[in-house]
Amino acid sequence: MGYLPQRFSARGRGAGVPAWRRDDRCRVAVVGDSASETNQDIAEVWQALGLDAAVLSPAESLESLRPGDTALGRVDVRRSLDGIAAGLLELLALQRRGVRVLNRPGALLRAHDKLRTARALAAALVPHPPTEHITRQDPRPSLLPPVVVKPRFGSWGAEVIRCDSAGAVRAAIEALHERPWFQRQGALVQSLVPPIGHDLRVLVAGGSIVGAESRIAAEHEWRTNISLGGSSCAAIVPPRARAAALAAARAVAGDFVGIDLLPHRGDYVVIEVNGGVDFERRYSLPGRNVFTDIAAALGLITPLPDLDTVTAPAVIAAATP
Repeated sequence: MGYLPQRFSARGRGAGVPAWRRDDRCRVAVVGDSASETNQDIAEVWQALGLDAAVLSPAESLESLRPGDTALGRVDVRRSLDGIAAGLLELLALQRRGVRVLNRPGALLRAHDKLRTARALAAALVPHPPTEHITRQDPRPSLLPPVVVKPRFGSWGAEVIRCDSAGAVRAAIEALHERPWFQRQGALVQSLVPPIGHDLRVLVAGGSIVGAESRIAAEHEWRTNISLGGSSCAAIVPPRARAAALAAARAVAGDFVGIDLLPHRGDYVVIEVNGGVDFERRYSLPGRNVFTDIAAALGLITPLPDLDTVTAPAVIAAATP
């Protein structure tokens, strides 16, 4: 799989102009949680490719980026599941300033708000489970079991409940009734796509498939989330899965997103769209390097015939956005 670049220290920067702003080159900032290993890996591998890259908090990005720079928005949902973490307003301000913003605020909102996701996918005719929004004031869904009850802003498989009967639906909603996120945002009820023990996560950047992985559910667990004990393996993306993933990314206008898919009746159903998707090098397509391919797909480097076999000095430096 080619080289694995050395670690660069972009961690632990405080507020103010960071040390990586050393000259007049255009900068690339991964705007999001500096504690995210994926965010750090993106910045560090991109540094090895010759890009002037770092992870910045939304506040730091406002202080540091200027017209011509690039900001990759990877603001995620809150751990409390009651909305999106701070950063959308800062990305909007950067966009208005003339910074090239990838994953604009509207795209992140459509990806992270599962109700907006469902509406965007439906409008684009992308296969997605029938979805209803319930609240404390209107807690009775019309969808018949089996269904899944989940937070409107959720991730990591947290608080996702499978209900195979009407009684289970009532019990699930009653159990969630006092959750702060439910009181604030309500919940979604979706028809259950029959689980098969594994799913397919596809990474889409710049309108191209750049990575994929099959996630396998843990024993006695129907959800495939790695955070719930699931495992993963390399995956090939079949044509129908490719088409569904690309269509889903277009539907939310995401520049770099993860698409979770399940095979169903000879096709693929989009289960989730993730604007802050976590991934590792093993997501690379055969003979490729996922981090390099993301940079190329987003127009940050000039792609070479075989991006995974070049060494960092041979990669063409950042193109001006």
